[in-house]
Amino acid sequence: MPDAIELLKTRRSLKPFEMTGPGPSSAELETILTIGSRVPDHGKIAPWRFIVFEGEGRDKAGEIFARIFKAKNVNATPDQIEKERKKFNDAPLVIGVVSRTVQHFKVPAWEQELSAGASAMNIVLAANALGYAADWLTGWIAFDRDVLTALGLGANEKIAGFIHIGRPTKIIEDRPRPALGEIVTRF
Repeated sequence: MPDAIELLKTRRSLKPFEMTGPGPSSAELETILTIGSRVPDHGKIAPWRFIVFEGEGRDKAGEIFARIFKAKNVNATPDQIEKERKKFNDAPLVIGVVSRTVQHFKVPAWEQELSAGASAMNIVLAANALGYAADWLTGWIAFDRDVLTALGLGANEKIAGFIHIGRPTKIIEDRPRPALGEIVTRF
């Protein structure tokens, strides 16, 4: 297991089409989800939950994506529809992080949404710490209310991200990062 600081300094994303199986074991998945739930949560309201897409669940989700995409894009080609159907088939595991805000006298919705984002990042880091590649994605499926409803989300729920997890098929190269002098000010 990598040193925590080294992991944080070197974490990189990898596109799902550059991942392969096997995915995390049941015990590893439980660890990943446990770490995903260990984030700041003022008010102890757990403003997030997780949807695990693996095995046939990825195919079922793909059927939803294809059906809704086809209905909303009547001129879509069969290849475009098939691409939507296969959206979750590259990585062996996808975890949907659902942000669910509630009315709270002390914790505004924005803070609850930030907690869901922290949860998604913890999932990415936990997967990386276990030796997997991970990619946090959204796309149209994360924002389309028909998709969200078909996936079982309530009116007060949104997708914070879909975390694709698998084994890397190549060395993950770093991308340019902002220079601290460009993003840090002192007050």
